[in-house]
Amino acid sequence: MATAPDKTRKLRKNSEPMDRDELRDAYANMLLIRRFEEKAGQLYGMGLIAGFCHLYIGQEAVVVGMQHCIGKGDQVITSYRDHGHMLACGMDPKGVMAELTGRASGYSRGKGGSMHMFSKEKGFFGGHGIVGAQVSLGTGLGFANWYRGNDRVALTYFGEGAANQGQVYESFNLANLMKLPVVFIIENNRYAMGTSVERASASRDLSLNGVPWGMPSLSVDGMDVQAVKAAGEEAVAHCRQAKGPFLLEMKTYRYRGHSMSDPAKYRTREEVQRMRAEHDPLDAAKKRLEELGIAEDELKALDNAIKARVQEAAEFAQSSPEPDPSDLFTDVLVES
Repeated sequence: MATAPDKTRKLRKNSEPMDRDELRDAYANMLLIRRFEEKAGQLYGMGLIAGFCHLYIGQEAVVVGMQHCIGKGDQVITSYRDHGHMLACGMDPKGVMAELTGRASGYSRGKGGSMHMFSKEKGFFGGHGIVGAQVSLGTGLGFANWYRGNDRVALTYFGEGAANQGQVYESFNLANLMKLPVVFIIENNRYAMGTSVERASASRDLSLNGVPWGMPSLSVDGMDVQAVKAAGEEAVAHCRQAKGPFLLEMKTYRYRGHSMSDPAKYRTREEVQRMRAEHDPLDAAKKRLEELGIAEDELKALDNAIKARVQEAAEFAQSSPEPDPSDLFTDVLVES
C-alpha cells in the first residue's frame, strides 16, 4: 500500500492571509450565501418552495475560498446542497430563487428545483440528487479537459456521507491512473443525512482516502476562508501542472438540518451554538476586516445592501410566472 505523504496529515489553518480587498470580496460572497439561504428557509416555511431544500448555512467558507483559486473555463460540480455553489460561481440570485420556487424564469425553467440547476456560462455543471453520482461526472469533466489538452480544472464537491460510495473510489482510480485535472473536495460537515461520520466511516481521516492511489491531499479548516484558499491554490496548481488529481477534506459544519424536513435531533443545541460562537466563518472574516481598518458601519452597509439584493430576488421569484403546462413535453428525451 502507498505511504501517505506527511502533508495529508496536517490540518491547514490561517496560511497565507488574503489582502484587504480580497477578504472583503470573500466576506461579501459568504454574506450573500448566508442571507440567500436564510431567505430560502423563510420561503420554504411559507410553502413557496416545495420538495427538498438543503441549506448551506455554516459552510460558506468552503465554496467561496475555492472560487478564489480558479478562473474562467474551470468547472464546478456538486451535490444537492448547491445554492451556495451557484451563487459563488456568479449565478444570478434572481434566477436561482426563481428555480427554487418553480418559476419559468429559473435556471432550469422551473423544472429542476433546488437540487438540479446548471449554468454552462458560469461553469456550474449542477447540483445532483443521487448521492456520489457527481463525483464520476466531475471526473468526466477532468477527462474532457485532459482530452482537449487545455489547463482547465474541475472542482468536484461531495460530502462525507458520499465519501465511501464505490463510484467515488472508481473515480479516484481513473483520475489518478490518467492524471486527470480534478480537485476532489470532501465537505465534511460531520453528520451526512443524520449519522455522525464516526459511526459511518471506518476511516477516521478522510483526507487519507486517496492514499491507495497515491493521491496527494490536505485536511483543511473549512470554517476559515483564508485556509481554504491557501489549500485550494496548492491543489489547483498541482492539477494545472498536469500532475493529476488532488484531494481536499474540508472540515466544516452545517447549522441547519440535512434538509428543511430534518429536526436534527442527533446533535445537541449546545453543540450548534458552540460552533456558531467559536467557529463561524463570517464572524472570523468580519473580525479580520475590522483589524484591517474597515469600519463596522461599512460592513453593516454591505450587509444591508446584500439583504436588499436577496429581497429583490425573492420578490422577482414570487412575481414570475409558473411554467406553461406544455413545458411538460419539452427537454424530454424520446427514442423511437
